Amino acid sequence: MMATTVVRMAQPRDVATIVSIVNGYAADSVMLPITMERVALSLDDFVVATDARGRVRACGALKEYSPSLAEVASLAVARDAHGSGIGRGIVAALEELARVRGIGELFALTLTAGFFKAVGYVVTERVRYPEKIRRDCSSCARRFGCAEICVARMLRADTLECAA
Repeated sequence: MMATTVVRMAQPRDVATIVSIVNGYAADSVMLPITMERVALSLDDFVVATDARGRVRACGALKEYSPSLAEVASLAVARDAHGSGIGRGIVAALEELARVRGIGELFALTLTAGFFKAVGYVVTERVRYPEKIRRDCSSCARRFGCAEICVARMLRADTLECAA
């Protein structure tokens, strides 16, 4: 991650940029779209990475399913900031937020499993997360042609272990 990058909790002024970054990928069918309202209502679950000028360059959210389980969601890096390490910084911040909240397991559905493997996640079956399937997948327009790969990571208070 670049030395001038700051990873912090999202603020109301970040909502439009978060939506713009995520929906830029949604337009390419890489991510699902999000709305300003959804981001504003769950702002306490979002973290952002900003550059030296304070511009939001990446975002991600923790989507809780139970007191012990959450999804890494809406993880997106501005296209011109790829390869700078800020995606890793966002994931690390989300993992820390999960630890603070007492969440012991994280998962994500992604088209970029290689990125998640590089930061300690392992590929697993999405059927391990019926909460996700029930809440989101069953009503998703892509449910019958979904190419997303499920990855997961177990968190511990002092160490990290991979989910099997």
